[in-house]
Order: sequence, then structure tokens, then C-alpha cells
Amino acid sequence: MSDLEDLALLVDARTPLIFVDSSDAARVEEVFARVATRAGRPLHRWSLASGLSRRDGDAFPPALSGSKPAEVLAQVLAQREPGLFLLHDLARYLEDPLTVSQLREIGLRNTQVPHTLVLIGSALSVPAELRAVATRVELALPDLQDLKALVHEEAQNWGAQQQRRVQATQAAIDALTRNLLGLTHADARRLIRNAIVDDGVLSDADLPAVQAAKYRLLDQGGVLSFELNTAKMADVAGLATLKRWLADRKSVFLSATPPPGLDPPKGLLLLGVQGGGKSLAAKSVAGAWGVPLLRLDFAALYNKFYGETERNLRDALKTAGVMAPCVLWIDEIEKGLASESGDDGGPGKRILGTLLTWMAERRDQVFLVATANDIESLPPELLRKGRFDEIFFVDLPKPEVRAAIFGIHLKKRGQDPAGFDLPRLAGLCDGFSGAEIEQAVVSALYAAHARGEPLNSDGIAHELSVTRPLSVVMAEKMNYLRHWAGSRSVSAD
Repeated sequence: MSDLEDLALLVDARTPLIFVDSSDAARVEEVFARVATRAGRPLHRWSLASGLSRRDGDAFPPALSGSKPAEVLAQVLAQREPGLFLLHDLARYLEDPLTVSQLREIGLRNTQVPHTLVLIGSALSVPAELRAVATRVELALPDLQDLKALVHEEAQNWGAQQQRRVQATQAAIDALTRNLLGLTHADARRLIRNAIVDDGVLSDADLPAVQAAKYRLLDQGGVLSFELNTAKMADVAGLATLKRWLADRKSVFLSATPPPGLDPPKGLLLLGVQGGGKSLAAKSVAGAWGVPLLRLDFAALYNKFYGETERNLRDALKTAGVMAPCVLWIDEIEKGLASESGDDGGPGKRILGTLLTWMAERRDQVFLVATANDIESLPPELLRKGRFDEIFFVDLPKPEVRAAIFGIHLKKRGQDPAGFDLPRLAGLCDGFSGAEIEQAVVSALYAAHARGEPLNSDGIAHELSVTRPLSVVMAEKMNYLRHWAGSRSVSAD
């Protein structure tokens, strides 16, 4: 059932007070204008700035032109003709006993004069004294068809002004509307207009700006961060099994209607040694699938007040759902879910419960990628089959992968990999992680710059010789991790 039909039923049923939780005031007015026409009632509009007026433009009696809430509600009580009143700023007065009393009185007199008062605002709650005479509603957000209609409408408006047609492909329109899901009509219209107005072209090049603008509208104040620079799979050396796994599931994840029998992929857990490339691999999932990447910061979730930590997590997960399709990345997940002593249900346990519930019940196109270094700190509830689609182990790179890592980081810093003996360098850094290889290149480049010489293989070899990799420093811990992962996870290579 549409918003128009739902609200028309409430008005026809003589509902005295309707609380509309919406930040899109223009949309609310548009819908209620049609409701008033269907119901045959005059539509009045009130705000602190403009006072009370007839929305259809008819002259309004001077006696009903007051701007103070108490005066306006008193006049509504005195009016004998049933009316529909849109009250834009009244919600901020709901802590005033007089305002609440007047609203309750209007509701109780509804059998005599069936006025309907519509209170409009964001995050509205109905006072306990008014619950018997009020109902709270939220307008439905635009679906794909609504958004496509907005795109065509804005394209026609721009074309009429510029005397030429907007250039767009159906694929670009589909991608744009998919990324606008979860926004109000007003916000979606503004982002569509921004995408068109610059050059009169709608293409895939507009999507990053639209995604970033959408995230800013939904910003949770530090709990989630929008990662603009997602990696490409070409930036990740090795991990052939993981890359193939992701490629097989891309079309199903992005499909609005997955093939029968195939559930959309939900997420994966990347275990491995520190510096092994887990974070880069997590970023590359979003880059490979062409969707936004959101990073969840567990440290920012915690709040000293009971229940606020879980609420922060629920709000962050809701935002991720609105940003869908997207990848949600939780780095070093074990640090946010560390086991706690005692049975008092500390915040770590409550966060775990909230996260597990979301993982089991979510229907949004949100692909969860979690990374972890310390397997012993992960709660067993998170590791059981079904929580993640797969658990991959990212081990230390093999010789051919180490050579590729050298090539990537040399090229990234303006060096020609062909001028270096990559097989030799790869053989000199057995047991090095990708991060340690990168730092060897960086250190050698600094040393070469200080000497005023070009970087060469010998300089990098020297840096490798003076580095003690983590696989040596923490050999016992890494051997245990490898042993654990051997029979419980899939190799990412």
C-alpha cells in the first residue's frame, strides 16, 4: 500500500493526531495535499516563520492567522469546520503542558469536529498523554521505480533549461538509482541534480561522488568511515583462491534477483599474520565489486552509558544497510570482541550479541569482511559454520608472490621493476610479510636519496639483511596460528 493510501485511510478514519517522522517536509506536504483533495477537506499549513495559512491559497480568516502555538491550537479548537492541519514546528513544544493539553483536547473532541492535525519532524516520539488519540507514521523511502522517475524528471528539467538532452545509458541510470536507495525524495533529487548539472552526462564516473555525498547525509559521527580509495585486485599480489572466490560471487551479490537456489554472499573472515595483506585484501573486495567500502571502528562504538554502545552499533549497521550494496570492513575484529571475565554481560558480550543477530537476520546487500590476527581472542560463537560464508587464511607470501610485491611497491614509487633483480630479492626475504617488504623498499629508497644515488637491488638487499621479520621475532605464535588454520580455514593463495 502506498503512502497516499495509508494516510488517506488514517484521515478517513478520523485519526485526530498523526505524527509524521520525516525530514522531507516538502514530500509530506505533497502527499497530504493529495490526501486533502481525496478527503474533500481544506488543508492548512502552520510554521513559526509564516503562521497559519490555507495551503491552497484561499484567503484565511484573520482570526486564524496567529503564529504562537497556543493561540493557533486554541483557534483550531474553536473552528467548527473539519480541517486538515500541517504543523511543521509544533513538535518542539511537546514538553509544554499547555500544548499537550490542547492537543489532547482536540483529540477528545474529534467525534464532534473531526480535525486531523499532522505534526512533522525528525525522530518524533508521541508523548504518553497523547497515545490514545495519536498515531506515528514514517513515509516510505523511494524505491527503484520512484528514483528512476526522479532521474527522468530532473533530466527533462535540465534539458529544458539547457536546450539539449542529458546523455545517459540505461546501465548508468540503473547504477545511480541503486546507489540512491535509502535516501528521501528530497535528498535523492538533490544528488541526481548534482550529477547532471556539471556536464549533462550521467555515467559510472558520477557514482563515487554520489556515494560519498550519500554517506555524508548518513554520517554516524566517527563510528563508520567512508573509504574513498578502495584498492583494486591488481594491487594485491597472490591470494589467487580468494580472488577466484570473489569473482564467482560478484554477479550474485550485485544482482537484485539472485538466481534460484543461490543465496547472496554474506561475508568472509580473513585470518593471518600481521602485515600479510588482510586489510588490503578487504579493501580490494569493494574495489573489485565496484561498491562503497565502509569501515567500522569498534573503538568509537564504546560509550560509558549502559546500552549506548549497542545502540551505536545498531545505528552503524543500519547506515550500512542504507548504503547497500556495499562492503562493511571490520579490521582486527578480535579487539572489539575480546572475551571478558565474569558473567555480568559486559559491553564486548553485548556487542557480540548485537553483531551475531544482525549477521543472522540481515537482508540488505551488505558484505561483511572481518580481519583478525589473534585467533585465540575470537569468541567461538563467531567462528561456527554459517556465521561467515568462508574463513580464509592469509599466510606469508611465497617466492613468486614476494617478487610481485616488490614490483608493485617499486612501481608505486616511480621505480621501474624491470631494473631490479626481483627473483634475487624474493629469495632474500623468506618469512617476510608484504608490509615488511614494503618497508624494506621505503628504507632503501631513503638511504639512496641520502647518498644521492639511484635505488638499486643491492640497496634493497641490504635493508632486508638488517631486518628481523615478525615470523622470527614471534615464531612460536605464528606457528600456532598456522597449525590452527591448517584444518579450520581455506588458504587464500
